[in-house]
Amino acid sequence: MGWSKERLEEVARTRLNGAKLVIVANREPYIHRYRNGEIEWIRPAGGLTTALDPVMQACGGVWVAHGSGDADAQVCDEQGRVGVPPDDPNYILRRVWLTKEEEEGYYYGAANSMLWPLCHQVFARPVFDPAHWDAYRKVNQTFAEAVLEEAAGGPAMVFVQDYHFALLPRLLKNARPDLVVAQFWHIPWPNSEKFLVCPWAKELLDGMLGNDLLGFQTQGDCNNFLESVDRSLECRIDRERFAVERSGQDTTVKPFPISVDPALADEYLGDDWEARAALVRKKYRLGQRPLLVGVDRVDYTKGIPERLRAVDRLLHKHPELKGQFHFVQVGAPSRMHIPAYRHLTEEVEGLAEKINWTHGNWAWKPVVFLNEHYGAADIFVLYRMAAGCVVSSLHDGMNLVAKEFVSARGDHQGVLVLSKFTGAARELTDAVLINPFDVDELAEGMVTALHMPPAEQERRMRRMRSIVEEHNIYRWAGLLLSEVSKRVPDPTPEMESASTTAQAPHNHAAAATAVEERIARENFLTAMHLASAGA
Repeated sequence: MGWSKERLEEVARTRLNGAKLVIVANREPYIHRYRNGEIEWIRPAGGLTTALDPVMQACGGVWVAHGSGDADAQVCDEQGRVGVPPDDPNYILRRVWLTKEEEEGYYYGAANSMLWPLCHQVFARPVFDPAHWDAYRKVNQTFAEAVLEEAAGGPAMVFVQDYHFALLPRLLKNARPDLVVAQFWHIPWPNSEKFLVCPWAKELLDGMLGNDLLGFQTQGDCNNFLESVDRSLECRIDRERFAVERSGQDTTVKPFPISVDPALADEYLGDDWEARAALVRKKYRLGQRPLLVGVDRVDYTKGIPERLRAVDRLLHKHPELKGQFHFVQVGAPSRMHIPAYRHLTEEVEGLAEKINWTHGNWAWKPVVFLNEHYGAADIFVLYRMAAGCVVSSLHDGMNLVAKEFVSARGDHQGVLVLSKFTGAARELTDAVLINPFDVDELAEGMVTALHMPPAEQERRMRRMRSIVEEHNIYRWAGLLLSEVSKRVPDPTPEMESASTTAQAPHNHAAAATAVEERIARENFLTAMHLASAGA
C-alpha cells in the first residue's frame, strides 16, 4: 500500500493516541504582507515549508514559526494565532515575534553564520560570536515558551525542524518530561573533528539529546552525530539500536530521507502551463531553444558559480552549441545581511555578464540570471519546459529541487544533472551524476542533457518518477510519526473520545469544529475569521 495524504491521516489518528501535533520551524508556511495598501498572503519558497505544509494539512495541529510578514500581526489574534491555509483553514499557525536584534543574532548570526557553514563541507569559515550565541539561546527559550502554551492541557507530540532550534528539545523536556519530542535536522551533520571546534558544541548536542527521536537525511549523518556525541559527552551509545542514553533520556537516531508531494506538480502547472511557458519565452527572448535551468536560493552551498563556469567551459569546448540553448538560473535572494551572501550575488551577476559578453550577441544571451523570488507555479512551469535541470550543490542534505523537477515531468522527458554530493543522488541514480568541483565533468553533463535521445530520457525519468512517487512526503512523515509514536502514552478514555477529531479537516466549517474541540481553551474561530477577512 502506497503512502498518501489519507494514509498519513490514518497514522495521525491511530498512532498519536489523541496527542496534539505541534510543528516548530523558523519559517512560516504562509506569510501575510501588504501589497498596494491591501493585505495578501503568499506561500514562501523553500523546501521545508513546501514539504511540511501537506503534512500539517493531513494531520492538523499547530505550526509555531517566526512571524516575518509585514502584515502578519494584523490577521492574528492576541496570542499570534491564525488559521491556515488562509483560503480554507485546517490547522493553526502560531506566530512568534522577534526583535530585529534577536533576528540578527539568532538567525543571521548563530544559525546561518555559525551552524550553516559548520555543517556543510564548503569553504566558508563559521563565525563564533558570543553575542550571536546569547541571542540563539534567548530565541530558543522564547519558542519553548510558545510551544508550551500550545501544548498545555493534554498530551502533545512536538516536531522540531532543523538547525535553528538545537536547544529547544532539552528546554521542552526539562519543562514537561511527558512531552514526546522529535526533531528532523534537514542539513548535513559534519564529522566530529569539524563539529567539535564549535565553542558551544556540548550545549548543542545536549539540547538535541532532549529528543525522543532525532532524524537525519542519511545514515552517514547519523553516524557523524553519534561520533560527535561519543567524543564529547558522558552517555551510553547503543550502536545496534542507534540510540543514546544520557541522564535517563533515551534518544533514537535514524535516517528519514525527506521528499515532496508529487501531486502538487499538477496543481502548480494547471491546464494553462503551456500558455504561461510561451509568455516566459517571449519575456526573456528565449525563442524555441532548449533550456537548461537551475533553481536555488543564492547560497554558497548550491554551486551556482560552478555551474556558470561550466556553461563557459561548455561553450569554449563546443562552439557549435552557441546560439543553440539558454541556461536560465533562478536565484532567489537569500540572507543578504550576511556579507558572504552579498558577495556571492555579485560574483554570480559578474559571471553571467562575462559569459554573455564573451559568447553572446545582440540576438542571443547564453545565461539568463533571474535574481528574484519565483512562486512555485512559475518554477514548475520552468521545470516542465526545460530540456534539463542542473543541481550542482557542493554539499546538500537532500535537495528537493531535484525531486520537484522529476515530479513535474509527467511527459517523462527532461534530464536531471545532479551533484554526487546531495542526499538525492543516493535515490535518483538515473540522473546524470556529476562532481560539481570538476568543471569539465559538469560541462559534459550539460551537453549530455542537451543531446540525450527521447527514449533514453523516458527510460530514466520513468524510474526516477517511480521512486519519487513511492518515497513521497507522506511516507517520510508517516514513517517518522510511526517511529516516534512508540513514545506516546496510551490514551485515557477522555483522550479516546476526543481522538476522532484528530484527523485534518477538509473544509472551513470542519476545520473550525476540529480546532475548537482539540484546543477548546482558545477562541481560534476568531483567528480564522481574521485570516479570511485580512487576506
